[in-house]
Amino acid sequence: MNFRLVFKLTGKTLMVEAATMLLPVAVCLYYRENPTPFLLTIPLLIVVGFLLSLLKSNDHFFPREGFFAVALIWLLVSATGALPFYFSGYFPTYIDCFFESVSGFTTTGASILTAVEPLPKGILFWRSFMHWLGGMGVLILTIALLPSLGARTLHLMKAESPGPVVSKLVPKSSQSSKILYGIYCGLTIIEVLILRLAGMPWYDSLVHSFGTAGTGGFSIKNLSIAAYNNPAFEIIITIFMLLFSVNFALYFLLLRGKIKQVFQSDELRFFLVVVFLSIALISINIRSLYTTLGEAVRHAAFQVGSIISTTGYASADFNQWPEFSRILLVLLMFIGACAGSTGGAIKCSRILLIFRCIHREIRQVIHPRAVNVVKLDGHVLEESSLRSVHIFFSAYILITLGATLLVSVDNFSFGSTFTAVVACIGNIGPGLELVGPMGNYASFSLFSKTILSLCMIVGRLEILPILVLFSGNAWKRS
Repeated sequence: MNFRLVFKLTGKTLMVEAATMLLPVAVCLYYRENPTPFLLTIPLLIVVGFLLSLLKSNDHFFPREGFFAVALIWLLVSATGALPFYFSGYFPTYIDCFFESVSGFTTTGASILTAVEPLPKGILFWRSFMHWLGGMGVLILTIALLPSLGARTLHLMKAESPGPVVSKLVPKSSQSSKILYGIYCGLTIIEVLILRLAGMPWYDSLVHSFGTAGTGGFSIKNLSIAAYNNPAFEIIITIFMLLFSVNFALYFLLLRGKIKQVFQSDELRFFLVVVFLSIALISINIRSLYTTLGEAVRHAAFQVGSIISTTGYASADFNQWPEFSRILLVLLMFIGACAGSTGGAIKCSRILLIFRCIHREIRQVIHPRAVNVVKLDGHVLEESSLRSVHIFFSAYILITLGATLLVSVDNFSFGSTFTAVVACIGNIGPGLELVGPMGNYASFSLFSKTILSLCMIVGRLEILPILVLFSGNAWKRS
């Protein structure tokens, strides 16, 4: 294990994090608020980051280092990102601050705050800006800003980017990172402008666009998007939640004029079928709760978009909806967005591949001598790729069940406990009952908050990097 290179990369990432805190400082100064929480944190990050970045190291950097570095950096970035919350005095314990910070960077949107509106605008801005930073990935941002890391950065991209297939858009990883962030920034700016044109204030437009782009869901309103009671805002945010759920590589193809290739994506077609079918079913199920069919469709579309994109915004309290709609939303929590997007959960591509593997096994039983293969986008997948999908799915379910057992010591209902874990490992935010869209995670014990925080990081990094970090073999030099 090349520890020196790992720690050097960690130091550079901490300095990038310090630089990002200058924006909430500017917000504090603009609204004449006290910037002390950030002014205490920034020098600390710069000193530690600078000292680590001075370490001399060789360029031996392999997948093991990539997964190890990503897991370590995400833990440290979340731990240091919690310091402004801690110094602000609005959070009862550091564990609560850590939970909120992890929830921000992993784009989960789960909160321990019972009321967010009394908080200073600078703190709320940092809270939402974390979503934007974590959505595409803090290391991908570092690669884009500091391309000369002395490491094979594709290993970092593979470890941090969500989904079973990661490839460079162009030959250089740093250029791929810049392209991804260019698309990411462009879509974010467009959403900010459209929300502002629809009547949402500039500050509100910015923080809600951060939450949508990162598919995070932190709002500056206690009732989330429902507080505005504005159909235009809901429609705009619904559209952008779905846009940010699509693989960003497809947007790159669109920019290159390869429109036909985009719509040949099996995952995109599967995603759209799931979205529109879910909206139709839920609209029919909740029709009696609303005065018009259009209103039912609007709320159904918003909640489906919010859950499958793993954003977590709410336009209505779906905790009060019929059981069919609630169960369907829980199923969407497992499916999640497309690979290569800012969304979380298992991902549509993996679900699609699992279905195709089941279909292949059925055909194999019927025709034992036939040669059956599994394809995605017209390409035959290797058995090693399919094996990794099965391993991920198995580990995802086992960790979910294990975490549910640990969190159950708080003695809350099964609905609250199970959906809290599912919402955290899937980076969704709201669950059902106690942790519903109008609820929060404040009632959980510090032990459960720690477990749920780890679930968020495990879900965001898709399990393997965290397992590598806590593996004894990873720490051995041989």
